[in-house]
Amino acid sequence: MIRIKGLIKKFRHVTALRDLDMTVPAGTIYAFVGQNGAGKTTTLRISAALLPPDGGTVEVAGCDAVKRPRAVREIIGYMPDFFGVYDDLRVGEYLLFYAAAYGIRGPEAARRRDNLLELVGLGEKREDFVDTLSRGMQQRLCLARALVHDPPVLLLDEPASGLDPLARVEMRKILQELGRTGKTIVISSHILPELADFCNYVGMITGGRMVYEGPITQMIAAAQVQQIVLRVAGKKVPARKVIEAWPNAEVVKLTDEQIELRLAGGEAEAAALLKELVQAGAAVTHFARTEQTLEDAFVQIASEVK
Repeated sequence: MIRIKGLIKKFRHVTALRDLDMTVPAGTIYAFVGQNGAGKTTTLRISAALLPPDGGTVEVAGCDAVKRPRAVREIIGYMPDFFGVYDDLRVGEYLLFYAAAYGIRGPEAARRRDNLLELVGLGEKREDFVDTLSRGMQQRLCLARALVHDPPVLLLDEPASGLDPLARVEMRKILQELGRTGKTIVISSHILPELADFCNYVGMITGGRMVYEGPITQMIAAAQVQQIVLRVAGKKVPARKVIEAWPNAEVVKLTDEQIELRLAGGEAEAAALLKELVQAGAAVTHFARTEQTLEDAFVQIASEVK
């Protein structure tokens, strides 16, 4: 659905994108992750035909974003990381205004307005003024605005930024529902644990370059880092000495009850460490891996490409 090849973008003396390649398969919910300043927002703006690149190509559903920007804007719904609202418009009027910008008026515009407000949970706020809404409600209204022309592709830049936990849950449910309708969704975010709950594809960008792209499950498996919880009876000193001397192990958290550690390698590495612990006299009562997360994989890959 989206194919980016050799994308380059410079801002004076700063190169934001360096020969970036990116492929977003149709129908996927794509997590676009990276540190602040990695180039995520620049990539989305170019893909939405809002910013010209200095090199490379961007195609959305076969349309060139540089040569056919109007066609791309009809295909894409773009939600920026920062957005403004019109203080003197009511919620329903706000959506009708943007529907008219796409040539949608009359009964069809009213139908879309009502359906979208129900989708984002703002049906009862239709007559409220936009500036009276909470941050979370304004975020959901902005998402409805991006959907007003029923685009097959959504580009969402930090859609949960600044939201409280409940508002983030509500936003995630909406995005899951949109994913079930078959839309292709690209979500730029730094809240990695939440992305893993509903995204099925991931692209990781560092310094303007794509350093990993593929199914989320494969990224987590490829990281080859285990989180292990260790409990011992009696003194922890023998166990700590073994772990601190082990080349592929790192203590993450130490409490009175247990030791949490990060261990590179697979099952053979874990078995070897456990054997060494027992031989060193540690009375091991619990040694188990915890589930690897997207955040764990992100941290490891980021450290490897520095």
